Amino acid sequence: MNVAVAFAVGFLAVRVVAAAGRDFLAAETLQRRNYRDRLVPTGGGVLLAVGLVIIEGGRVVLGAFDVGNETGLTEARALVLVAVLGFALLGFIDDVAVHQTASGFRGHLQALTKGELTTGGLKLAGGGLLALVLAAPGAAGDLDRLVLDGLLIALAANLGNLFDRAPGRAMKVGLLAWVPLLIANGTNAVGVALAPLMGSVVGLAPDDLRERIMLGDAGANALGATLGVGALLTLDPTGRTIAVVVLAALNLAAEVFSFSRFIARVPPLRLLDELGRSRDPES
Repeated sequence: MNVAVAFAVGFLAVRVVAAAGRDFLAAETLQRRNYRDRLVPTGGGVLLAVGLVIIEGGRVVLGAFDVGNETGLTEARALVLVAVLGFALLGFIDDVAVHQTASGFRGHLQALTKGELTTGGLKLAGGGLLALVLAAPGAAGDLDRLVLDGLLIALAANLGNLFDRAPGRAMKVGLLAWVPLLIANGTNAVGVALAPLMGSVVGLAPDDLRERIMLGDAGANALGATLGVGALLTLDPTGRTIAVVVLAALNLAAEVFSFSRFIARVPPLRLLDELGRSRDPES
């Protein structure tokens, strides 16, 4: 399966899953008020995880019949699958939680120091540990490398969530971040592993932009973490260290000022941010 085919399969898979999951998304427990005070199903990003499971399951079955150029699960595909499933699960738990006793990175950390495990704290702690698991195969027992590579994935996941403040924004940022990874990897194993999820992101974008679903932490965290895995598999050690510094700076900056306000003040960014939305989001 080449990159273009994998991307197209991801697009089609999520459209099928979204159509089949209408009753699931209509559940009362998923309804949340968005930034325009409209009731919209949250956690829609879980559809990305379901679609990827279907795709990888189909790939493995077809491979068993010697169909395709890969008969098994490559390391890159396995890492992407674990990243999407794990971070989508942690994000979905946070999405559906009714009561929140803390908010923000500092708020959840403060709660943890008091022995209180908020859903956001569970997402942070669980995401950090999962990031270390994903980084372990390439660390080769090097503790410093394990920590830095784990930070790369965890910070990318959290940054994805920080951009999910308006319809389609996290998806657009994710797609822009994917472009250099696509150019760097071309049709190699990493490029093929990332393509289905990115195709699914494009496939789900109209529903997010039209406010028929909210991507939620389930989708934003999974998307960010997957791009972190892509960077991990693409960059050399120096490049990964630089990426960690940049991601850390952006995460810390979000604690000080609003990305939404910054985007609104820069016309080109504002135009890109609003692209695809309409005044009548259900049209």
